[in-house]
Amino acid sequence: MKILVLNAGSSSQKSYFYEVKEGCFKEKSPPLWSGKIDWSRQEGLAEIEVKSGNQKLAETRPSESREKAIASLLDTLWQGKTQAIADPSEIDVVGHRIVHGGEKYREATRITPQIKTAIAQLAQLAPAHNPANLKGIEVVEKILPNVPQIAVFDTAFHADLPLETVVYPLPYEWYQQGIRRYGFHGISYQYATQRTAELLEKPLDRLRMIVCHLGNGCSLAAIKNGKSVETTMGFTPLEGLMMGTRSGSIDPGILIHQMRSQPLEVDKLDSILNRESGLKGVSGVSSDMRDIQTAIQGGNQRAKLAFDMYVHRLRSQIGAMLPILGGLDALVFTGGVGEHHPRVRSAVCEGFEFLKLHLDPHKNQNSPIDADIATTESKVRVFVIQAQEDWAIARECWHHLTKNQS
Repeated sequence: MKILVLNAGSSSQKSYFYEVKEGCFKEKSPPLWSGKIDWSRQEGLAEIEVKSGNQKLAETRPSESREKAIASLLDTLWQGKTQAIADPSEIDVVGHRIVHGGEKYREATRITPQIKTAIAQLAQLAPAHNPANLKGIEVVEKILPNVPQIAVFDTAFHADLPLETVVYPLPYEWYQQGIRRYGFHGISYQYATQRTAELLEKPLDRLRMIVCHLGNGCSLAAIKNGKSVETTMGFTPLEGLMMGTRSGSIDPGILIHQMRSQPLEVDKLDSILNRESGLKGVSGVSSDMRDIQTAIQGGNQRAKLAFDMYVHRLRSQIGAMLPILGGLDALVFTGGVGEHHPRVRSAVCEGFEFLKLHLDPHKNQNSPIDADIATTESKVRVFVIQAQEDWAIARECWHHLTKNQS
């Protein structure tokens, strides 16, 4: 089966192409082709990277519409030096990461006009993501009108959160209207927990983990016996940790105060909280942790403050999850920052030495893939797990199609 995966983030578009055979999902197969567009690092520009076998393409282009950018990226799959297939008709199925599936969508689902409508309606809860996900679907419809498309929902992993976690301390009628915690990054969490259990050689249903998904968007999940029991993102992906451009949780009274003291329209407030806050807003430098670290080395005090706040909030919310789990077997780091920034990992873990959690400095500095970076004496294992949302989506596509064909 030839599977194309589209994974749209708030500031990037990642695409992968796999050719898989039955029974091959026990271990990850490398994609035959991969492409990425990153809009986050340079204003008005898009950084493009494509890999196919030994061939690579890397260039920076002026930003264009997301639809045109996706279409241009996909062209490199079947033409040019990175060509991996002769014709787009060879593709059997296309899988999409969909950030918000609401209460209804708890498993991978074939995309229909009704599903597209639901994704569009849920865009009000994930304004930086669902519209981007929808654009990817529409581009594929134009290029591959007869190929089935599968929606894999980020919220599905958290579908069984306990009620005391789901309901906000607001009028109960609001909960009945759908105002509740949903949780996100579920595709990443599902893969990371399964992979960690494999590396520990222990049953997933006997483990207590806290997984830190740290990228431009950041969240935590407390996972007990393979189930999500607490997570930091909530009704929208804005709640919880300090992120690249998102504020995370703040006192809602601040918003009331600002709206009373100055004319702030809803769209402007949305822009401030989602695109002008977090690391970018505090540092005044960038939303990218690489740029923050460079600025700190240059003596930038606001960049240092942004980093210290980022770590403080991570420690604080990890700590809040400990009594819910009743202990901790593994702390897991995944996502772009989680995987590639040893200083973030070491700064976070320094706060949990009272748990007899100890990093091996050499292992941590090397940022190994899918490895335990704790010392042998550490009572809590610490893993760096390479995010594999694309592979998890490909697996879901396979399972969905084969289940419905049997």
